[in-house]
Amino acid sequence: MSTPQQQDAYFIPEPSPWPIIGMLSLLTTLIGAVLAMNGVMVGKFLVIGGLLLFAYLLYGWFRDVVSENLADRYNRQVDRSFRMGMFWFIASEVFFFLAFFGALFYIRNVALPWLGGEGYLGVTREILYSQFDPMWPSHGPGELGGQFQPMGAWGIPAINTLLLLSSGATITWAHWGLKKDDNRTLVRGLVATITLGLLFVGFQAYEYIHAYGDLNLTLQSGVYGSTFYMLTGFHGFHVTMGAIMLMAILGRSMKGHFSAHNHFAFEAVAWYWHFVDVVWLGLFIFVYWF
Repeated sequence: MSTPQQQDAYFIPEPSPWPIIGMLSLLTTLIGAVLAMNGVMVGKFLVIGGLLLFAYLLYGWFRDVVSENLADRYNRQVDRSFRMGMFWFIASEVFFFLAFFGALFYIRNVALPWLGGEGYLGVTREILYSQFDPMWPSHGPGELGGQFQPMGAWGIPAINTLLLLSSGATITWAHWGLKKDDNRTLVRGLVATITLGLLFVGFQAYEYIHAYGDLNLTLQSGVYGSTFYMLTGFHGFHVTMGAIMLMAILGRSMKGHFSAHNHFAFEAVAWYWHFVDVVWLGLFIFVYWF
């Protein structure tokens, strides 16, 4: 255990190569993506290389942080900095999704009425497309992408809502076990949460297959298709990343890394998972239901 003097000392980490490796991995990925989008063959290999380098970065950097934590090198100040860092990271994620929700609101409540002839910009209807039907869901003037069926709220979306709400309960159950120093409950709760998260991703993949194959709902289906896949796709990516983080926490839990008084890594991932739950409720209401 750390002495009171160690707890008050300012922690200075050792020189680390990881920030430079992170910069190189992201730069390589972005350059590769630009080249790939312009038909340059080497681009896709740069993207793969950049992503592999980024995966190595995450493994190595978090390995060092875990080792420092297990060596009891962190004090209260470091714990506060970790919590503030996670808080601001989730805050940035909140604004990320708010931007997409704001775009959806603007399209449905401002742009469509204007194009339909309402308001002081209503005169643009005759100039742009006089036959435009300002009804939601819209695939734009000229039926871009062809006729399609919108995704309903009930069925897979409702099942996924139940799965994510249940996962919020199971991770809370795991947290309760951790606070009681009950490692068995912690592990069981994490396994249940990961299982529910992976089921969510599997159902969403099936939903996409159904949308493309049976409903003709694609990324080319006008503004409805693009906003639908943008919002649900980014959320699905966050669920996948959250499940991977939970797997890492599960591995550490099985090794006994956490205690009732030292488990911020678990709390950080739990905060993230609850954030993902809340975002999905907004998606279910505003994308699927209304």
